[in-house]
Amino acid sequence: MYLGIDIGGTKCAIVLGDENANIIRKERFDTLDKDNTIKKLIEIAHTMGDFESIGISCGGPLDSKKGVIMSPPNLVGWDDVHICEILNEEFGVPVSICNDANACALAEWKFGAGRGSKNMVFLTFGTGLGAGLILDGKLYSGTNDMAGEVGHIRLENFGPVGYGKGGSFEGFCSGGGIAQLGKTLALQKLQSGSYTAYCRNKDELENVTAKSIAEAALAGDETANEVYDICAEHLGKGLSVIIDILNPEKIVIGSIFQRSENLLREKMEKVLKKECLSLSLNVCEITAAELKENLGDIAALSVAICAE
Repeated sequence: MYLGIDIGGTKCAIVLGDENANIIRKERFDTLDKDNTIKKLIEIAHTMGDFESIGISCGGPLDSKKGVIMSPPNLVGWDDVHICEILNEEFGVPVSICNDANACALAEWKFGAGRGSKNMVFLTFGTGLGAGLILDGKLYSGTNDMAGEVGHIRLENFGPVGYGKGGSFEGFCSGGGIAQLGKTLALQKLQSGSYTAYCRNKDELENVTAKSIAEAALAGDETANEVYDICAEHLGKGLSVIIDILNPEKIVIGSIFQRSENLLREKMEKVLKKECLSLSLNVCEITAAELKENLGDIAALSVAICAE
């Protein structure tokens, strides 16, 4: 058996599972301050029975080689936390840690849409945009765990802000970025005396989300569909960079792409055909993540299962 720990900014999960990532037991609790969260994790882990290793999935920045959490923005006060050493001393088993994008890449590669591939890229495409890279049958995390930060690539000189950079890949292709685009176009409509189905007046601007825009797009709203067309165009541009540089056989995309693939794929593929080297594009399958609501749990388990 293996133990997976998913440390998030608002929730933590602990799962016990077997070598095939079948979940035997799961516990969740609200993330507390650093000391009380670690105390709670240890208390719950002691009730889980026997396990041969522990895997941790956590937002970065991290030092995966030393097993250290290094001040993630969503975990205030978690500065230089030697989490692997703490848990190893407590339980006497190997402990490994990966940032959440890398952990999800392992999960989809071993147990999801990336099964059987040797070169695979996983894109989070949720609140933000990050990537996990499986290259030549191994997770590639870079010199200091910063590989795969594709959201920082600037696709345009101007555009929605993501990853602290206007016009970035994350700015156009993330929940936050889609909401920014939607608000901008909705405000233009309102200022011209019209409105959109997802925003009928200025009071509704703050409630605009990627989900509400997608719902309006599916119902036929022209502006909502324009938002997703802009997103899809830049998704194609960003993916073309990844495909031409890394020559993967699969790109697996999670979250928003899973839910809104029908709003994104057609325009995305048109851009890919225009931008990509055909020899590289022809061998690359782009698909939605398979593990869906279980991805975070299986990601943490995968870190334990795949640990060297």
